[in-house]
Amino acid sequence: MNYRTGSTNDLDQLRELGLKSWSQYKGDLTEKNWNKLFASLDNYDTYLELLEKSDCIVCENDTKEIIGMAFLVPSGNPNEIYDAAWCHLRFVSVDPKYRGNSIGKKLTEQCIDLAIKNDEKVMALHTSEIMKNARHIYEQIGFKVLKEINPRLGVKYWLYTLELNN
Repeated sequence: MNYRTGSTNDLDQLRELGLKSWSQYKGDLTEKNWNKLFASLDNYDTYLELLEKSDCIVCENDTKEIIGMAFLVPSGNPNEIYDAAWCHLRFVSVDPKYRGNSIGKKLTEQCIDLAIKNDEKVMALHTSEIMKNARHIYEQIGFKVLKEINPRLGVKYWLYTLELNN
């Protein structure tokens, strides 16, 4: 497996991976909330906006198919969840056929390394009650729950942070 920087040249594969990866949650959401998530995952603008303001790291298999992705949004991009002083992790996704190979963990660790290189002080992310495997990985790496945030898509979410030792 090869890890590299993702770009707009990868747009089709990023969208396909998003749809493949996140479809596992369809049964955990109401039809209305799944349709809302699906519309975002299926929209090229979702990935273009992330590519414009963040660093993208992808994992490819031996045939150059993208099987994992993560986006590191630098500090200075606050929203209703994230403080302006924090960088934050978005859309860590792994193709279901490749789960169990530590790809999500490696993508997260590479984003942490990049954040440290960029002199970031705190990395944040949000994740939900239906993303048990992701929560386990983040907690294993050292992310701590800062607080519960407003539900999204009808499920409980938490804001996690990780102090980066620069």
